Amino acid sequence: MKINPIDWDGNHKQGRAIIIDQTQLPAREEKISIETPSQMWDAIKALKVRGAPAIGIAGAYGLFLGVRNAKDKEDFFSLLEKNFHYLKSCRPTAVNLAWALERMKRKASDEKESTLDSIKESLWKEANAILAEDREVCKTLGEIGNTLVKDKSNLLTHCNAGALATSGYGTALSVFFTAFACGKKIHVYVDETRPLWQGARLTAWELQKENIPCTLICDNTAGFLMQQKKVDMIFVGADRITAKGDAANKIGTYSLAVLAKAHAIPFYIVAPLSTFDFSLESGSQIEIEERSPLEVSKPYNLPIAPENIPVYSPAFDVTPSQYLSGIITEKGIVHAPVTKEKLASFLR
Repeated sequence: MKINPIDWDGNHKQGRAIIIDQTQLPAREEKISIETPSQMWDAIKALKVRGAPAIGIAGAYGLFLGVRNAKDKEDFFSLLEKNFHYLKSCRPTAVNLAWALERMKRKASDEKESTLDSIKESLWKEANAILAEDREVCKTLGEIGNTLVKDKSNLLTHCNAGALATSGYGTALSVFFTAFACGKKIHVYVDETRPLWQGARLTAWELQKENIPCTLICDNTAGFLMQQKKVDMIFVGADRITAKGDAANKIGTYSLAVLAKAHAIPFYIVAPLSTFDFSLESGSQIEIEERSPLEVSKPYNLPIAPENIPVYSPAFDVTPSQYLSGIITEKGIVHAPVTKEKLASFLR
């Protein structure tokens, strides 16, 4: 994959984060510079950078940018605490954001006896490490997931769990990229993913760039395809997975999982270990972000509903573990039945 949705340009003293503005895709591929934590907060909130692993990386760089100009250690740790809570607040459902911010905070604490410049450089290197590790993890996810994919398979995915949602290779889509690179003849059905069409705008764009055969469908076409026996397997990403394996992902995922169960179609979550949140027992405890009503009634400034109509717009839903065929992680596959005990022993 040649897509770098987020990267760093320069050194720790004068560099900046560079992101692809995903709100501009697929019309144009535009990169923007991020030099302050407020710019990063806005980019994450506005979905210019999105996807659980990607916003974790973005949060790490944003936190570094928030302390880079600290005058002394007291100022540094004050700014660290302030920007930690500030950046953590922008999107509550995806656990990778909090995970990366907490990792950065621990790194700063571990280095507190060093010089101020050394602490800053260590924090910058930690953000770089989070990005580099994600690239390796995503490649591994693809390799493991590929073992499940048969030649001449029709696959289906929801939202965007590709290069754009990570450091540059993807979670669920990494399975497709790997299978195709291995010479398997696959075809992918791409859910459009309302209300902001991440499937139509982003996933279809990524698959076309890799020349992987794909077909765009309306979200509510998926069940009909399953009924027609045109879907062999489903792979999706996740934003948070609880101790018992319940998984939060883009709104509409739960519907797919129920339909897949009814049609005996394998349904897999593909996610790095950083997406697991063992502090939560079940999916009912996951905080679900609600988005602006205008994303539903007036997406991209296009009025498609009466003015002032009440709108309910959760960004995510939760798929209970009993609907999963398994969860693919960088350590292997947790096969159904996905249970708390199996996850705990598997992820030790």
